[in-house]
Amino acid sequence: MNDHEVREECMRLLRDGLPDPAPAARDDGRDFLPLGLDMDGDVAVVTFLHQWAGAAPGFIEGWTFHRRDGEWMELGGAGGSAPDEPLARRSSGEMGRHLLKYGSGRTVRNANRLLPWGAKWVNEARLRASAEVARIRVGKRLLDVPAHGHVAVVWGARRGPIVEALAADGSVLDALDLDRPAVPARPQL
Repeated sequence: MNDHEVREECMRLLRDGLPDPAPAARDDGRDFLPLGLDMDGDVAVVTFLHQWAGAAPGFIEGWTFHRRDGEWMELGGAGGSAPDEPLARRSSGEMGRHLLKYGSGRTVRNANRLLPWGAKWVNEARLRASAEVARIRVGKRLLDVPAHGHVAVVWGARRGPIVEALAADGSVLDALDLDRPAVPARPQL
């Protein structure tokens, strides 16, 4: 997948949204699969899973965007290795908790300023939700968790949000502060 294809697919997803239900496997010969999309006002993130036939393990990346004058402007991306069987949903027992942050990125959205101070940032986090999680809450936004369990979260505020993992009945299963490093859950005794 080249940069042109990435940008074209991101623009389509920003315009049309993720397919519902989210795709569970690659199709039409492409080596990438859209995993997540989140928009918060004038900032957005799109995540992809890249898997190459017979090659190294997969790779998950997130691309951030800023809307200026009604147009989405690509800011940049970050990525990392995908877990084994990246599309298989895991239980909270297997994961150690209900919500894990496995990747993040940060891009500047006002790079054209004259002086170095006053930078404004777009932050993104790539999360994996356990099988018990139906939705996540980010401030007032509710995001459905796709069948594969990967969720992307974007924010433009200085401080990262607290993300809550919600069961199907709306009860809070777990909370994760995106401003702090992820700490493994304590083992149940």
